Amino acid sequence: MANRSYLYSADSMPDEAELPRRIRCVSEHNWDIPLAHKLMVGRGTTIVPSMIWNPRIGIAADYTDGAALLRDLLRAVGEGLEGDAEFAACVAGTTAHLDKQRAKYFVLETGEIVSMTGDDPEASVRRLASEDIPGTVAEAEAAIAGRNDDWLTSVRADWQRHFASFYSEALYFSFPG
Repeated sequence: MANRSYLYSADSMPDEAELPRRIRCVSEHNWDIPLAHKLMVGRGTTIVPSMIWNPRIGIAADYTDGAALLRDLLRAVGEGLEGDAEFAACVAGTTAHLDKQRAKYFVLETGEIVSMTGDDPEASVRRLASEDIPGTVAEAEAAIAGRNDDWLTSVRADWQRHFASFYSEALYFSFPG
């Protein structure tokens, strides 16, 4: 089994009492929490109960603002990849899927990734939400504004690792709906 991060959308945040009514599958990524997932949960970021595991290791955020941030970065990355048909197809597929799975919130499930380190999963998610995600968002915002060319160049050079996740209506963990 590959350890994955899972990204969903929902019209409410999970809480201690219940799961959101309708949970839509957005994306999963093997062995990492990719840049795209971090950006999508980069606006209004809050820790929530996991919808899959017992610890409080889910991360929820504003869907509209997170999707807009990702789109803005994809546009900036694409300015250096104009002739790359594979990148263009990735962007088109990603944005079409985000439009189709739109909801009020993104919900990122991190359990399989944070459990790989042997550290306390809840502490790892607190660091992710308070340090890693905001730092990634700041890097992306600076790149979009034209003030972070070295970082943008590095993202372009390895765009598949950052953006080429599995986007689907059915993920390894899917919810009835």
